[in-house]
Amino acid sequence: MPDDAGQLDAIEHMVVLMLENRSFDHMLGWLYADEGNVSPSMQPYEGLTGAESNPDGHGGKVTVFRIDGTAPHAYFMPGANPGEGYAPTNKQLFGTSTPATPTPTATNDGFVTDYADTLVLRAAQHRPVYPGTTAADIMGCFDPQALPVLSGLARGFAVADHWFCSVPTETLPNRAFACAATSLGHMDDATHTFATPSIFGRLSEHGIDWAVYGYDKQPLTRGNFPDTAHAPASHFGLFTDFRAAAAGGTLPAFTFLEPSWRSTGNSQHPNYDVALGEQLIHDVYRALRDGPAWAGTLLIITYDEHGGCYDHVPPPNGALPPDSSAGQFGFDFTRFGVRVPTVLVSPLIEPGTVFRVPDGSTPLDHTSVLKTVEQRWNLPSLTARDAAAPGLAAVLTRTQARTDDPLTGVTVPVSTGTNPARHEISHLEQVHAALVARNLIPRT
Repeated sequence: MPDDAGQLDAIEHMVVLMLENRSFDHMLGWLYADEGNVSPSMQPYEGLTGAESNPDGHGGKVTVFRIDGTAPHAYFMPGANPGEGYAPTNKQLFGTSTPATPTPTATNDGFVTDYADTLVLRAAQHRPVYPGTTAADIMGCFDPQALPVLSGLARGFAVADHWFCSVPTETLPNRAFACAATSLGHMDDATHTFATPSIFGRLSEHGIDWAVYGYDKQPLTRGNFPDTAHAPASHFGLFTDFRAAAAGGTLPAFTFLEPSWRSTGNSQHPNYDVALGEQLIHDVYRALRDGPAWAGTLLIITYDEHGGCYDHVPPPNGALPPDSSAGQFGFDFTRFGVRVPTVLVSPLIEPGTVFRVPDGSTPLDHTSVLKTVEQRWNLPSLTARDAAAPGLAAVLTRTQARTDDPLTGVTVPVSTGTNPARHEISHLEQVHAALVARNLIPRT
């Protein structure tokens, strides 16, 4: 165990819920704004002040604003799928898809202009857009009252306000980093499988049990890596199986949860229904909180990437390349992706915690989950990236498990308005179908 292990040895079950394509400011930027961005435990919080803005491309600026959960279209904001992937992310951060070498410090001033271009593209593609959506909508960030579940857990336990996705691009490379600490050089979603060991195979090698649960279909992750594609079927299931295991006290040491990938599902991918994701977060927490193993459980709620949603904090450089793989688009894997929401939930965490690593050290990213698993169960690292990553043990400061419930009395929101993407087959549904066609995921 590391010197800052806290109560990590008391954790018997780690559970990860990884949702889709939302940035930190977009979901949690206003969390402590009314308290001057200081938590109840008097820790500073890198949230929004209300003065943040982006050029509109016409000589003006668009200022950040609160998304009111009572508005008819609130839970379908920002109204269309923003630009995602390596080139759009560069435009959002640097104002150009090809930043200079060496890479300058990001200004995060390109979100509005990139979204304006994206709306034109979405119209040309006949992709779903909520009526009345404009480029200014990308500066909307949810008020805490609009997200009472995620915000309630962030306030009630710990929020990591300097957690970055592993690479500045889209979903599958970031999910590969989250499970295997490398994407083998890949930087877009065209690649669906990664011929590299994952944390799941590493756990099996050391006799540690694990499970991956899809929501309503066999999990996508099952087909992403050789050691999951060839793992026994007993390691996989649906959300109903997860709830039964949590209630019965039979969860394995490590659990990875996926949302529903449907456009009408609960992944929170723009521009799908964010309220359904609130329900999923609530249901995951409730299953664990009400189960017999709660006192020894750590739940990590995070998002694979920012998905083009606004954030004001420049992603840091100084990332360690995971391996010698040549980077697609010439990317050298020395900088992190955009900041994403991450909430750490355990009765061994003090309420109102803002969890960060010391300034000047390697920042938290998705491979910090892998590092924590490796520290807890004494496993070797997968790549140089997770070897260098900080773990999460230091957030576990209590020796006595709390018995309070921060979500007591919280009502899960329900959206109004109509999901503009309800007839669309989502991108990850298509990826799932491709893996099924290759017999890497069972059809049932």
